[in-house]
Amino acid sequence: MSNDPHQALRKHVADFLAGGNAHVTFEDAIKDLPAKLRGVKPANFPHSPWMLLEHLRIAQWDILEFSRNSKHKSPDWPGGYWPKTEAPANAEAWERSVEQFRDDLEAMQELVNNPKTDLFARIPWGEGQTILREALLVADHNAYHVAQLVDVRRLLEAWKG
Repeated sequence: MSNDPHQALRKHVADFLAGGNAHVTFEDAIKDLPAKLRGVKPANFPHSPWMLLEHLRIAQWDILEFSRNSKHKSPDWPGGYWPKTEAPANAEAWERSVEQFRDDLEAMQELVNNPKTDLFARIPWGEGQTILREALLVADHNAYHVAQLVDVRRLLEAWKG
């Protein structure tokens, strides 16, 4: 067991980032989604599954990079946080986005779990943000939009959960 007095907090935050418990996980939200529905926007709903996936990926990447890279430049708000198209160009584009989301989520968890990371220290290039705040922001943002993925799937009659 680590002597880090914040180890329990690190574990809770890393678990929160993973999703689950009271929320559907990212993996469950995308599991078995038919490729033909990835670019479909349901009636009276503003996003397709692809749009939500890309928004999740871009926002998580931006928060992660801000957290660890003083030279990072965020995309323009709000347009830079959403894809230009309703559908992925092909199956490979979908898979690349999924893999990048997974990789960046794992990187955020590693940052949180690293005993050298002071979760409470202000990020020097920020405006008062801390790694703890940024990790909680990722978890909250992901939970919100993963729930939207479930909603889209329900509207497209592609959700069995």
